[in-house]
Amino acid sequence: MKKNNPAYFGGLGPATHFGLLLTLSLILAGCVTSSESAPPQPATPYLAEFPTPIAQFTPIPTRAPYTPGQLVDYIAQTGDTLPALAAHFNTSIAEIRLANPIIPQDASTMPPGFPMKIPIYYEALWGTPYQILPDQLYINGPAQVRFDTAAFINQHEGWLKTYLEPGIDGNRTAASTVDLVAGNFSISPRLLLALLEYQAQGLSEPAIPDTIYYLGYKNANYKGLYLQLVWAANTLNNGYYTWRSGALDEFETPDGRIQRPDPWQNAASVALHYYYSRQYNTPRYDQAIGAGGLAQAYTTLFGDPWKTSAAHLPGSLQQPALQLPFDTHSDWNYTGGPHTGWGKGEPFAAIDFAPTGVSECNATNEWIVAMADGLITRSDSAIIVLDLDGDGREQTGWIIFYLHVATLGRVQAGRQVLAGEKIGHPSCEGGESSGTHIHIARKYNGEWVLADGPLAFNMGGWVVQSGSKAYEGTLTRFSRTIIASTQSEATSLIEAEK
Repeated sequence: MKKNNPAYFGGLGPATHFGLLLTLSLILAGCVTSSESAPPQPATPYLAEFPTPIAQFTPIPTRAPYTPGQLVDYIAQTGDTLPALAAHFNTSIAEIRLANPIIPQDASTMPPGFPMKIPIYYEALWGTPYQILPDQLYINGPAQVRFDTAAFINQHEGWLKTYLEPGIDGNRTAASTVDLVAGNFSISPRLLLALLEYQAQGLSEPAIPDTIYYLGYKNANYKGLYLQLVWAANTLNNGYYTWRSGALDEFETPDGRIQRPDPWQNAASVALHYYYSRQYNTPRYDQAIGAGGLAQAYTTLFGDPWKTSAAHLPGSLQQPALQLPFDTHSDWNYTGGPHTGWGKGEPFAAIDFAPTGVSECNATNEWIVAMADGLITRSDSAIIVLDLDGDGREQTGWIIFYLHVATLGRVQAGRQVLAGEKIGHPSCEGGESSGTHIHIARKYNGEWVLADGPLAFNMGGWVVQSGSKAYEGTLTRFSRTIIASTQSEATSLIEAEK
């Protein structure tokens, strides 16, 4: 009896079959309505002072060239997908499948630890294979659930301990600022603190720096701790999610040096490479991404990040059943294809819908509904967060993120809701918007899930596909396709159910 026959495992489906074979193999072995692409963040002016002495710099390792199509060993990392791996190794999905016939046709994420053979086509200027941080410690996910930012800051003598900054509701502490940015962008508060320590000695130096640009981004629109962290988080996510999707191939440091991430790199390390490429020239860039840079600062504060980390994205991840986010007894338009879930640029995790017949930012009686059963974990400032596993934590399991929800009629936090239950009205509240609509996105264990790709949004059979740039794209169900448009055209209309 052949072990690669699904019947050998009792007729299990391809994804389960994949997991069982993997086990055996391991034993054996705010949204803008205008169309725009994800813009790279503007380069920061060259910094005259570097926080870590250059004398400590050790050259970073690189790889030797490979012959075209040479099969190389690769161990799947958390969140890997075939399209991204094909892009990283400059090969094709078909060639990867040929070398790894065990992979089922419906594979989404690769199981972490899965040994693979990948045909590689060498590109010049591939960077260091040194990895700074695992992905699961980049994300504001399960590993951050019990972390107390305020308590950690108070254990140190740095200037963050006493820092206050004006906010919407009065003065805001450094801890509340870090937690706000970590929550909105879904980036680890530990990582944000490590950045502040490495670049501004926020936890070790009592004297506050003589600058308002604490992370070195000298832009008059980003003064103070909060806005510096917003820039940092946005820049990091642009690097993380473009690598995750396979769209990031190269970038430049301010002096014009081309950087191409090593194919074996992980998304978190590439995010930090991209972030520091916005600030530093060689050799300061090499120092920041090497063992004596941010990695050393993180390890000093929080211990070895590679010692106990557990993957936050499993293999063969599947989206739970979801329905459309509006009352289907009325007409709505698909007004925004894949675009940013939060911030500017990546992640392209969100899509938009608007009720037909509502002009500009007028109020409407049309309802947004729960896309699945769950718990309303957050309801404030035009945001609703629906927690599908019901544990009350945004860092764990599947959550649905709604933005531009009107204050009037918005469901309260703490309420259990059923799929299809009314939870609020669309509006222009929260972020930038030129018309009443609803913005929705998904996260799993704190990671934004891209709206298109192997885990594309599927809402009652309506499947998302991206266009050539942000806000463009289609929804397809069976033989019908509608096209995203902000003009409420007939081609973007989803008609009410009869």
